[in-house]
Amino acid sequence: MTMGTTSTMACVTEALGVTLPGGAAPPAVDARRAQLAEAAGRQIVALVDRDLKPGDILTREAFENAIRVLHAISGSTNAILHLIAYAGRVGVDLPLGLFDELCASAPWLVNLKPAGEFLMEDFYYAGGLPAVMEQISDLLHLDAITVTGETLGENLAAVPTGIVDENVIRPRARPLDTGGSLVVLRGSLCPDGAVMKISAADPRLRRHEGRALVFEDIHDLAARVDDPKLDVDPDSVMVLRNAGPVGAPGMPEWGHLPIPAKLLRQGVEDLLRISDARMSGTSYGAVVLHVAPESAVGGPLALVEDGDLIRLDVEERRLDLVVDEAELDRRREGWSPPERKDERGYRRLYEDRVLQANEGCDFDFLRGRSPALRDAVTYL
Repeated sequence: MTMGTTSTMACVTEALGVTLPGGAAPPAVDARRAQLAEAAGRQIVALVDRDLKPGDILTREAFENAIRVLHAISGSTNAILHLIAYAGRVGVDLPLGLFDELCASAPWLVNLKPAGEFLMEDFYYAGGLPAVMEQISDLLHLDAITVTGETLGENLAAVPTGIVDENVIRPRARPLDTGGSLVVLRGSLCPDGAVMKISAADPRLRRHEGRALVFEDIHDLAARVDDPKLDVDPDSVMVLRNAGPVGAPGMPEWGHLPIPAKLLRQGVEDLLRISDARMSGTSYGAVVLHVAPESAVGGPLALVEDGDLIRLDVEERRLDLVVDEAELDRRREGWSPPERKDERGYRRLYEDRVLQANEGCDFDFLRGRSPALRDAVTYL
């Protein structure tokens, strides 16, 4: 019922053009959900007859439309991973930096939890995704073909797109923010990028410098985070490593590190937290995620020590470890990767071939279209 990952991906899928218009948000108990299911079945048959394939729809323009919508709805950070992985499968170059490039001109319009006030049901009855896309239609590729067999522009012209409740879906002239809700950070702590949902963060922490408090893994975090003797204060920067694609393994939703009990008792409600993990789209706070390269493969996150200064500047899109390079070289020489738990089997295959977060965390051998399947018709 919130703009978590599932709701985000439903909206993003409609924006990509592979869901029937208006299909992203109807509540499960609304009769229009069943109507859409029947219409989808009919449309699949029509697509087979027309020989319109997913690869015909999933173009660079479609992905750019999806990114603009992602910003407008203040969607989950997980959508970034999914979109990059999708694009990789169909041979579309979708660099992480594009998400930030399109952020500046994409207004945040949808006022839903966890970043806003309302729920998905309110969103649907306020006009749903077509109403959002109408507001940003000048930013979209309206000639992108969709699963209807028509273009996005033709779809928007054919369905009701007016905003019913401007408290839930803001008009373009009155956005929640003129820029998007997700940013991509670069710097000495994340040379290949990291992401942050700034719409869900305390504004005071968008520019921040503090001492690192490092947790080696999720077990270390669980054991120490609520220790009354923990050396932490409201300016501290919590760092969790070994939580990425290889290190965890599987990049679990561990990135929303809990605020230590010691600080909660002081009334602290947000804290800068950094990891190579993901977090649920329902989470909130000043949380930097998807740090790449991850710590388990030797990324700079592996070199952070307690007390190191970490500097975040969202406006400059920077995340830096403020440590002398000579000292980092010394630490790098003494670093060794975590011990492998399996020498064979699926886990070994996964750890050897999974891509980093900035490349979508897919297997490297699945990028690009398979020649044998390039012309296959596959609709799920």
